[in-house]
Amino acid sequence: MLPRRDRAESPPRSEPLATHKSAEKRHRQNEKRRSRNHALRSRLRTLVKHVLTALDQKDPAAAETELRVAARELDKAVTKGVVHRNNASRRLSRLTLRVNALRRAS
Repeated sequence: MLPRRDRAESPPRSEPLATHKSAEKRHRQNEKRRSRNHALRSRLRTLVKHVLTALDQKDPAAAETELRVAARELDKAVTKGVVHRNNASRRLSRLTLRVNALRRAS
């Protein structure tokens, strides 16, 4: 059995494998998009966590505020192609259900 490779052992992404001018440009563009998408996805996860934290603390006002911010960012991520529209819609729907349930309970 082969040993498992850790992420630390993987080759760096910054070295293009292609030697054609157009392929090198495509590699640069892909790297730029990958890093931008990674940052946006990370921000989305953080904003969703803020909503979940407000829900855990049973604070309906804070949950609504955080939900509004998260919804806006999810919609922006859809227009930029970072997240599929159904994925964003599902996340937003589930968060909204929980926020509304908290508002009714309090």
